[in-house]
Amino acid sequence: QAQLVESGGGSVQPGGSLKLSCKASGFRISTYCMGWIRQAPGKEREGVAVISNGGGEIDYADSVKGRFTISRDNAEAELYLQMNSLKPEDTAMYYCAAGTSCRADWLVDSIRYEGQGTQVTVSS
Repeated sequence: QAQLVESGGGSVQPGGSLKLSCKASGFRISTYCMGWIRQAPGKEREGVAVISNGGGEIDYADSVKGRFTISRDNAEAELYLQMNSLKPEDTAMYYCAAGTSCRADWLVDSIRYEGQGTQVTVSS
């Protein structure tokens, strides 16, 4: 059974950093684009960052470019999201996802597997 389990969320002050991790099991992540999706209360789901199967192509939402870094370790079946210079508008539930699109704005519509999410709260 395919499963994605996120960790690393929490509360941080504006300007702070967090690193999210996602552990996959039950399927081969090397066959999928892997990414992070977020959803804030009252807002639509947003593809934040996505990395191609081998890691050679990366795409970010404009809102996080220059602040977030996505990476993956296929051997360990893990996905990461380093988030720096966090802003209050980054507050959301963050979900790890495996999909068929390696573009951040198409990831939501191409999801094959998705985790339960981890909450990120940025507040002073």
